Amino acid sequence: MSDDTTKKLATVDEARQVAEAARETEWKDRSFARGLFEGRFQLDVLDPPPQQDPEEQARAKPFLEALDEFARNHIDGDKIDRDRWVPDEVLQGLAKLGAFGIKIPQEYGGLGLSQVSYNRALSIVTSRCGSTGAFLSAHQSIGVPQPLIYFGTEEQKKKYLPRLAAGALSAFALTEMNVGSDPANMATTAVLSEDGDAWVLNGEKLWCTNGPRAEIIVVMVSTAPREGVRSRRPITAFIVETAWEGVEVIHECTFMGLNGLSNGVFRFTNVRIPRENLLWDEGKGLKLALITLNTGRLSLPAFCAAGAKGSLQMCRKWAKERVQWGAPVGKHDAIAQMLGRMASHTFAMESLVELTSAMADHKSFDIRLEAAIAKLWNSEVGYSIVDDAVQIRGGRGYERADSLKARGETPYPVERALRDMRINRIFEGSSEIMRLFIAREAVDLHLTVAGDMIDARAPMTRRLMSLVRAGVFYAWWYPTRWLSWGRWPRYTDFGPLARHMRYVHRTSARLARSIFYSMMRFGPGLERKQAVLGRLVDIGSELLVMTATCVRAKQMTGADPSDTSPTTLADLFCRHSRRRVEESFHTLFSNDDTATYKVAQEAMEGRFEWLEQGIVEMDWQIPGAEPPAPAESEESESSEDQAQAEPVPSA
Repeated sequence: MSDDTTKKLATVDEARQVAEAARETEWKDRSFARGLFEGRFQLDVLDPPPQQDPEEQARAKPFLEALDEFARNHIDGDKIDRDRWVPDEVLQGLAKLGAFGIKIPQEYGGLGLSQVSYNRALSIVTSRCGSTGAFLSAHQSIGVPQPLIYFGTEEQKKKYLPRLAAGALSAFALTEMNVGSDPANMATTAVLSEDGDAWVLNGEKLWCTNGPRAEIIVVMVSTAPREGVRSRRPITAFIVETAWEGVEVIHECTFMGLNGLSNGVFRFTNVRIPRENLLWDEGKGLKLALITLNTGRLSLPAFCAAGAKGSLQMCRKWAKERVQWGAPVGKHDAIAQMLGRMASHTFAMESLVELTSAMADHKSFDIRLEAAIAKLWNSEVGYSIVDDAVQIRGGRGYERADSLKARGETPYPVERALRDMRINRIFEGSSEIMRLFIAREAVDLHLTVAGDMIDARAPMTRRLMSLVRAGVFYAWWYPTRWLSWGRWPRYTDFGPLARHMRYVHRTSARLARSIFYSMMRFGPGLERKQAVLGRLVDIGSELLVMTATCVRAKQMTGADPSDTSPTTLADLFCRHSRRRVEESFHTLFSNDDTATYKVAQEAMEGRFEWLEQGIVEMDWQIPGAEPPAPAESEESESSEDQAQAEPVPSA
């Protein structure tokens, strides 16, 4: 990177402004998760949970059955992993079933099914091959169909949705070399042509899943500020066809896992985009992406739950069959602890997927927090479960399925599952970015009330007005976070799980108070306290998952009172979850964050280089490439700020 390029990068304030401008600022619909962070345990929002439409469920049944049969007989995950290629006949077979138009309305050639049915379809395919599942998900969750349904004109829908439903692959192009979670630095541009009939696109996009085999893509670009566009750094979305002149894939990427994934780098050279291919409005591209992801993120939790189910199935059989020291390995406590956790947490993962999907279908919820938590929580817990599966299987878990099969053993693909699962903590927002996104929404109430009071950049008059407004608000708000009754006899209809629901009720108020304490303690510096924010988010996430799990167990037990197994799993999960919550509270303010941050900074400065002696230096520079220029740092406002994480955009 040259010095010139470095100077063009957005400042912290500019990055924050771009992110804030793209946020949905209003909460028009209900959000259970937002209530949790504010100390309002609104169980009636989720209990009873929203139900799938019976008519849609009946239409989905034959499709899911046909998809299951196709996956069993035609999708060979190990071969795809080995060949690094999903065969054309597999994609064509899925297209023939309608799998590329699951959520596209019937009037445009799709199946018109729900998010619940869509996630069940993804789970079926993913259980056979994660790479093949990624084709379906990248196409429909973040590719062209979803934003086109939300924001496209009728002409755009009629032109593209039938093609997409029939199997024309789509992709989403946002990431660049200097743009991951910070879109303010976007370098790909589109400018109006001299005749005004088209936009001219130039630039490169990195890591476009489905890109090398896609026909139609959504491209996010930087457009020039102008009157009527509310942004100093507008980001705009366009529909682009890969067959157009000037569109080329210059590199196909390969990864640790998902070996059959089609992913590449696009280069756009003077690509003419018809004006009618502008998606939504100028400057609304980032908001389009965030709104699309509110629902689009729900596919990854379904992937993770499917991976956990597969791991559980393999491990419970192995734990019973494998005998060591005179007993099945599942009888030994060390293995039993992992297996019990695996079963209870898999139930929780599926409960969260079912609930958030149904909420998305119901159209009366704002699920931005629920979707982000589902993505964050399921991706992290899912990876942990698959990692335990490798451990339970031992050497056979580390051995590839082909090798196991060649020597006559059951070819459980645990090793492939671990590689495929790892990306979910990065895809569609890394865990770290998800925590920051959730944290920003979690403190929205407080920023609305007292944001100016703790904003050092706000004029004194605004800060004084905010102080008065905050005093009046918190005089009512704070005491009410103590007065809500969350003890017996509430929630007795949950039976043995009632005590967990009471815990969630009480802990929600405790979480809200802790967020308030954090804001008062750190003020404007709170956004730099990413470890503190992360713990607050983790507490809220656990409370949401506990609620989803108990509500589902209650529903299942109500349908079949003779089967208490859902209650057993929910109870064990809640026991584990409560311990994690208490640990997060314990380390909220009493922790080693500052010392850890100090060591990290000193490590970057080379103070501990001696620790790296004894190995061959890892110096794999590209021949002829210039070394990266050091980033220009901004002066910190205080020494305390220097001892915290880098400032980041608020959303």
